[in-house]
Order: sequence, then structure tokens, then C-alpha cells
Amino acid sequence: MTTRVRLRVEGIVQGVGFRPFVHGLATGLGLTGFVGNDAQGVFVEAEGPAADVEKLVRAIKSDAPPLAVIEGISAERVEPAGDRTFVIVTSQAGGERQALISPDTATCEDCLRELFDPADRRYRYPFTNCTNCGPRFTIVTDVPYDRPFTTMSGFPMCDDCAAEYHDPTDRRFHAQPTCCPVCGPSLSLVPPAQGDPILVTAELLAAGKVVAVKGLGGYHLAADATNDPAVSALRSRKHREDKPFAVMVRDLVAGREIASISEEESVLLTCPRRPIVLLERREDSPLAVGVAPGNREIGLMLPYTPMHHLLAGAFDSPFVLTSGNVSDEPIAYHDLDARERLARIADAFLVHDRPIHMRTDDSVVRVVRGVELPLRRSRGFAPQPLRLAAPVPRPVLACGAELKHTFCLAKGSRAFVSHHIGDLENFETYRSFTEGVEHFCRLFDVRPEVVAHDLHPEYLSTKYALELADVELVGVQHHHAHIASCMADNGTAGPVIGVAFDGLGLGTDGTIWGGEFLVAELDRFDRVGHLATVPMPGGVKAIKEPWRMAAAYLGDGSPDLDVARRHGRDWERVLAVARAGVNSPLTSSAGRLFDAVAAILGVRDRINYEGQAAIELEQRADPAERGAYDAGIEGDAPFQVRGHDLVLAAAGDLRAGAGIAAIAARFHHGVARAIVSGCVAARDRTGLGTVALSGGVFQNVLLLTRTVTGLEAQGFAVLLHSRVPANDGGISLGQAAVAAALMARVRHACVPNPGH
Repeated sequence: MTTRVRLRVEGIVQGVGFRPFVHGLATGLGLTGFVGNDAQGVFVEAEGPAADVEKLVRAIKSDAPPLAVIEGISAERVEPAGDRTFVIVTSQAGGERQALISPDTATCEDCLRELFDPADRRYRYPFTNCTNCGPRFTIVTDVPYDRPFTTMSGFPMCDDCAAEYHDPTDRRFHAQPTCCPVCGPSLSLVPPAQGDPILVTAELLAAGKVVAVKGLGGYHLAADATNDPAVSALRSRKHREDKPFAVMVRDLVAGREIASISEEESVLLTCPRRPIVLLERREDSPLAVGVAPGNREIGLMLPYTPMHHLLAGAFDSPFVLTSGNVSDEPIAYHDLDARERLARIADAFLVHDRPIHMRTDDSVVRVVRGVELPLRRSRGFAPQPLRLAAPVPRPVLACGAELKHTFCLAKGSRAFVSHHIGDLENFETYRSFTEGVEHFCRLFDVRPEVVAHDLHPEYLSTKYALELADVELVGVQHHHAHIASCMADNGTAGPVIGVAFDGLGLGTDGTIWGGEFLVAELDRFDRVGHLATVPMPGGVKAIKEPWRMAAAYLGDGSPDLDVARRHGRDWERVLAVARAGVNSPLTSSAGRLFDAVAAILGVRDRINYEGQAAIELEQRADPAERGAYDAGIEGDAPFQVRGHDLVLAAAGDLRAGAGIAAIAARFHHGVARAIVSGCVAARDRTGLGTVALSGGVFQNVLLLTRTVTGLEAQGFAVLLHSRVPANDGGISLGQAAVAAALMARVRHACVPNPGH
């Protein structure tokens, strides 16, 4: 019996070889009909024996291409049309856009074989790609995903590429970025040099030069990672004093000469997303000290484009590959802008002529207790949406926080968390944010009706929200957004005991929060506890100069400590400022608590990047130490955890001659113990047994592992982040989840009760 079925396939099904896949299935089964793209995704009509049509539908669900993500398939029977063949039809524009764009994906094994095969016409061609790999998000200008709506539109295919593109049996059948040395983008070196640009670049790196390299989502700066003068020159020119650089190596074998790599970490390093993975550095690593000063870890990545594979093979040594910018600016991606901004940093430029439409930084992840935890979600992840537990009643734009900024668009059951934007502290980064919002709204056909924002009035993201017209504004407290983000990440609406430990966020009482115990649902929260407040002498200066927090915590009883002697009269002035409460806002910040102990131990008095003191304090902790300091808990509704006890214990041990490594470890263990005690107190009050951990402080592996172990020993279920970062990069998802829950609550309240 002949039947005809109309299918609608939603998800990431454009730019991943889905139409060729369906075409191959249908023709193999002898079916007729068609498959095509439109703004909603992929549409299919298939006609033939009912059993074979059913086989097609099952195979679409079970055997989709590796880069495809199927969110749903709808099917309806229609009248047979008597088609003679099965064809791929021209893409259709118009209608509400629901099609999803694939993230950029690392070069597949098939393309790598071609890249290094002297007999292949794409031998050593740095832009080789196919339906299973290559650029996607960074080159897409509009939907549906077809070549005219990408930055490949300026490269007409040659006859050979066109033949592959139109051949249903070819791997590049309808692969939009298809190209070759005859018709595609090309590499060049600036200033010009004789020879293969890749080989010349390798020679420049070997000579200790800094080279700006145009990649998928922007420019990188490269230097020989084993050459101390080269790394120092890059640091000096980039104005990046201490923050670690990421390093690229040719393969896992080379990576194991630098770092210890577990099985889980090797999977992440080689997966199609190809993030930077934070690893434990080997003591005999050949890397220059300046690559990651004062840090036992190294950020490692493997090549993810043909150009990177060629360069890593030609140089055959680890090389720094860091964002192409001056510190605190967004990554450069427009060619003229990059030449201007990076001219004082780079000795040469390795460039190509394929435009980048959307700048995208590298993603950063780490493995904790065998599980992947994202630290920066960007290339390889964005713009793949996250599924929400419940649909959003109206489209939402969540504007995010200020540091490690992302934004989020929510529509239906999808949350589109943006790529990493950076710190919203200058015009360039702010413009990157606003351009990103416009691009996402266009790609996913979202017209926000509700806009969620942080409560801090000075955040540029908040100011952006407040200037929008004809939208409903929803202010979301920073730490509620953190916990809501963790809940959304785990697909729960709560209630949970939420522990939000970070640097700072404006509280509902006007003080600076950052060490919070909340009882939270998506649409509400109650602050049941927090770290005891302490003044921040000098306000923002106390963030930049951790010794000020040491003074605030220690008070007058500290003149014998080195930290007090190092700062002499300044110490006394800061104490006076703190006592008087002049320009000294009160804070419960866990980040400032870590700063105080780092300064007392002489680890860091002044920071050059956000979180540096706490990061270096963790690095100094002795992994063999088992001791822990105690922190008292006082009061009720909310209770207060005495962070002062931890600080005084650390100072006392220092006076007694204990080593810095032991003190640092005991402090970390003490903070973890205090968190567990706070959660037990919250459980006694509420009966809740699930804890959600969020905030940038929980990027600290030592603290996180000790806290989770302690909570589980007390019978708690613990929720951690796995899809968005625990730091402020996940705030936008939390804001969107809160706004959606508030809308749902209002709508529910407005529905008449049929029993009355």
C-alpha cells in the first residue's frame, strides 16, 4: 500500500548534512518525494510502501548525522502525489524562524586525511571542510543556512566543488562552505614574505616572533610557548601581566609531554567542540615559566581547523594561542580593526580573506570528579540552545551581568545563551554585546517582550535594559540568578538550598552580597544565611588591592604581621577608613574573604586580573593537608557564618610558624566545612535536602571537591553546573529562567478557578 508522509524536523538540522542524509535514506529505500530547508528547520515529504516510509522515519530519528541535534519530529499523512524521484528542493524563505544554527566544529577525520594526502586536490588546503565539520555560526549572516547567507557568498564554487556539492553520493553534498584552492579563501602573510605562509609563520615563531593569526572566530596571538623572551614580549605588548596563556599542541602525544591527561580530559580535548581544557601541568614541562606564572595548571587545546593542524605540524612545538586583543578588550575579528589594534603586539599577521561575521572566543572547560564543568561557553557550544523545563510564555531577553558577560534569548522551550562576550567595561565590549543581541534576534526570530536584568544600576547590561522601549522589565537579584542558573542547568524548578559564593553582587538590602545561603525557587528566594559582613575599605580599590580586605578582617590586632608592615602608614589609614565606614561598603563576599587570606599569607597584595588572589591561594594549598579551620555560625533569619574566624585562624597559624601551603589548605577546608554547616542549618529550618552550588568561587576545584564531599556525607543531593559556567557567564540563563517563572506565576494567578 502506497502512503505519503509529511515530516517537520526541528533542532540543529541545517548545515550538518541533514538533507543529504535524508536523501540517501529515501533513495536507498526506493521512496519518492523531497526534502528541503526553511526558516523552521527541515521539511520532508516521502512516498512509497507504508513499511518503507516507516523505516525512513525511524532512521531519521536514530541515525542522524553526527552534528545534528533533533529536538522533535512531527508527522502527518497526506495524499500521494505520484513523484518519480526523491529530490532536494530549493530552500524556502519566510515564516517564523525556528531553524537552529550549528556551532563551529573541528575538522573531521575524513577532511584531515585529504589535508595530508599529496594526491588529493585539497592537499594542505587550510579551509578544507565538509558537511561534518568546519565553520558554521561564525560565518552565518541569516537563515535559512545556505551559502548566500554566509560569508562564503563571495566565493563562487569552481566546477569541481560544484560537482561535489550537487552529487548525492558525495560527503560535500549541499555542504555550504565547500571550497578548494581554486575557488575558496586563501592565506597570506603581512608583511608579505616568499614561500608558504604556514611555513614562514612557523619560522617566525621559531625565531621568537609574535604572530597574529586569523582563525574561525577572531584573531589569536601566537608565540613559541617554550621561549621565555618570546612569551615575555607577548605579555608586555598585550599588557597581560600574570593571567595564564592557553597553549596549542599538535596532538595528545605532544599534550602529554606538558600535562597529565585523564581519559575524560582526552575525550574533551579531541571532541568536535575542541575547547581549551584546564589540566595539571607536569613538573618537567618544557613550557616557559611566563606561560602560566604561579599556576600548577595549564590551558591546553588541540588544533580545530585545517590551518591550525598545518601550523602545529610545521612548528612541531607547543605555542601560545591567546585571544587577539589588548587586555580587557574584545577579541579582534575585522581585518582592518585587527591590523590597527594588534600592530603594536604582533610582528606579523597570518590572515585569510574569508570574513568573520560573529566573533567567538575559545571555550574553556575542566574536569572535576570525572565530570565536565564549563568555565567559558563559546566556540563549539554557542549558539546551540538549552532546553527549558517549561516553555516561556513570552519571548525573553536576559541581559546578563558585567563580568564574563553573556546574554540569553528564551523562546518557547529554548534558551539561546550567547557566546562569551567579555567584561562589559568599555565601549568595544558593549558594542559586541549589542551587536550580538541583534544578530541572535534576527537568526532566531525573537522579538523580546520581557527583558531581565541585574539589580546593579551601574552595569552596562542593566543600563541597556533600562533604555529599551515597549518591553516589560524584570530585575533579578544577582545571586538568585546564579542559583536559578544552576537549577535551569539541571532541569529543576526547586525549591533548593542555594549556595552562591562569588566576588560581588548587589543585594536587596543595598549591601554587596557574595557569600549567600538562599532557599530558592525559580520565581522567589529567601536569604536564610550569609557570610558575616565586613567593610570594603576604598570600595573598588579593595577588589584591586586584597591587602585592604586583610586590614578590614584583622582590624587593629595585626601590627606584627608582615602584611601590615608591608603597607606601613597606608595600613593605618585603611583601618581608619574601615572603622569610620567612609567609602567602605559592607560586603558578605566570599571572594573578598579569599583575598584577605591571600594577602595575609603574602600570596598577593595587588591583582592584575579578576580572581587572581584566590586562584593563586588555591595553587599554594598543600594537597596532602587534612586540617580545617572552624567558623562559627551566629543568629537566625538570616544566620551569619563568621568568616573572621577563618581569617584569624590563618593569621594565628602564620604567627606560630606554620607553612603557607598548610595554612592555605586548612583555610579552603574550613570554608568547605562552613558551607556544609550552613546547609545543615538551612535544612534544619526548611527540610530541604538538595543543594545547588553556583558562583565564580566554585571554580576553585579544591573548595568544590571538599564541599561536595562534605555535603554528600551529610546526605544532601548536590546540583552542579554542566551546561553553563558557575561564574557570571551563566547569569543570563538564570535571569531568563526567573523571568519565565514569574510570567508563569502571573498567568497561573490570572486563570479563573473553575471551582469558585
